[in-house]
Amino acid sequence: MVRSLVDLLTTHAAHHPDRTAYRYLVTGDIDGETQEISYGRLADRSRAVAAWLQERGLAGARAMLLYPPGPEFICGYLGCLAAGVVAVPGVPPQGRAHNHRALTRMKRLIADADVKVILGGREVISALSGMAEQLPELVDITCVATEDIPDEAAAAWREPDLTADSVAFLQYTSGSTSAPRGVMVTHGNLLDNERVITERMGHTPDVIAEHGHEMFVSWLPVYHDMGLIGPVLNTVYLGVTATLFSPLHFLQRPERWLTAISHYRPHTSGGPNFAYELCLKHATPGLLDDLDLSSWQVAFNGAEPIRAATLRRFADTFAPAGFRREALYPCYGLAEATLMVTGSTVHTRPTLLQAAEAGPHAGHSDAAAVGCGRPGPDVTVVIADPERREELPDGEVGEIWVRGPSVAKGYWRNALATRETFRATLTGHDGRFLRTGDLGFLRDGELFVTGRLKDLIVVDGRNHYPQDLELTAEMAHPALRPGCTAAFAVEGEGSNGGAGGEQPVVVAEIAPEAAPEAEKIIDVIRSGIGEAHGLSVRDVVLVQPGTIPKTSSGKIQRHASRAAYLNGTLAVVAAPALS
Repeated sequence: MVRSLVDLLTTHAAHHPDRTAYRYLVTGDIDGETQEISYGRLADRSRAVAAWLQERGLAGARAMLLYPPGPEFICGYLGCLAAGVVAVPGVPPQGRAHNHRALTRMKRLIADADVKVILGGREVISALSGMAEQLPELVDITCVATEDIPDEAAAAWREPDLTADSVAFLQYTSGSTSAPRGVMVTHGNLLDNERVITERMGHTPDVIAEHGHEMFVSWLPVYHDMGLIGPVLNTVYLGVTATLFSPLHFLQRPERWLTAISHYRPHTSGGPNFAYELCLKHATPGLLDDLDLSSWQVAFNGAEPIRAATLRRFADTFAPAGFRREALYPCYGLAEATLMVTGSTVHTRPTLLQAAEAGPHAGHSDAAAVGCGRPGPDVTVVIADPERREELPDGEVGEIWVRGPSVAKGYWRNALATRETFRATLTGHDGRFLRTGDLGFLRDGELFVTGRLKDLIVVDGRNHYPQDLELTAEMAHPALRPGCTAAFAVEGEGSNGGAGGEQPVVVAEIAPEAAPEAEKIIDVIRSGIGEAHGLSVRDVVLVQPGTIPKTSSGKIQRHASRAAYLNGTLAVVAAPALS
């Protein structure tokens, strides 16, 4: 009986100790320095970390993980699981450049999780020792560089007393619409969601053998659910090989991702929609000539609005390099459901509904709504009217509600939020549902996601999805950076000084050199949104690159952007005077 990923790691280490579990590209380049860790070595290092934690009586305690990208994080994470310690993945400090927002988030996580120990790489632990002023909380916390735990410590490891209901780790939510909350993911949740990912993505024994165990290439952050539960943990679940590199190296040169896929020929790789857009911007004829993407069977796309136009352009652009349109794999998930809820069918083109087919309430000006596939085995997805708590028929937009063994236990030490989010009841259905806060509709069993419940902009009784306005703005002028636009509503003023209802505001990042054209860019955005959505925009603000608030997973924080707009704290490149 497999109780946890620790049991599976033990099995893989016994049966094929020399097989490479993870390959890490230190520079992000296939011809640069490479670090590899085998299953035997991974099991030994995980047990050494686990024994160190056990000897200090930390079973059940929370351990924050602060690592740069690389295999050491995985050893630390699996070490926590092997010790019965609750892992809390965090974003490591970036030396002096570690900004105020990141420090504030780290403080909040340390306090909320009641962290007792911090595990990290040597450089991170060294940096923390010089941050006593900014982080006085560290006084009562043990910090250790796990590289310094000797291999011999593994001999003292003993199997923890785990059940399916034991909490494995706290996945702090991105906080795109609220303060971050720690989702309690149990060992049972983890195993079930790995089963869902395996089934939905077609990771069968035959497919694994065909690919010579080379199943993943990933640059996704490992402290975020998509990067961790997907490529990293599905690798150890299956006993296969993954090639990893740093998100920073991907952002610096997006072609590194495609080059690694071409070289290592994995079955599965993916990221949010913006990653595909970045690749399109760097798709030179020379790059296309050098690539062979024919092995890529699952190009998953999730974690942010999936653009039909992006899917089409990516498939068309990279077809000469062997990329198949059938590999495009839109999917949907969230931390509260461990990760995956729905996924496309392998070797099948994604479903793109024209606006007329999607119905009057689907809200997509992008000409097509994108299907995110069907629920995994034992996962139930319904579309609910959140006020009446009733299931809606096919084609009607409502809140996406989810039930199944992957749905997490609740929010850490937050009974009220747990009750509101994880304990919803639905007329005509037994059991409790997870309220996702996302809007969508079902059609022939397939899920189409249309937006966030709390982000809706309502003007004159009509619903507008901010991502639609953002897309229109970004397409209006090439100076706008893809995935770096925030649309939100503010209260307008009526003719007699009273409230005038919601009015949309658009904040967009542009390169500073485009500042002289600011007035023209703003006019183009205004007219583009007016034409596409029939909306008069209250304000368009152009800001400096990298200044729009985003979550740790790269999602636009519209509420934080709105607050910065209202407080006058945006890093403005240009904005017209309000009339």
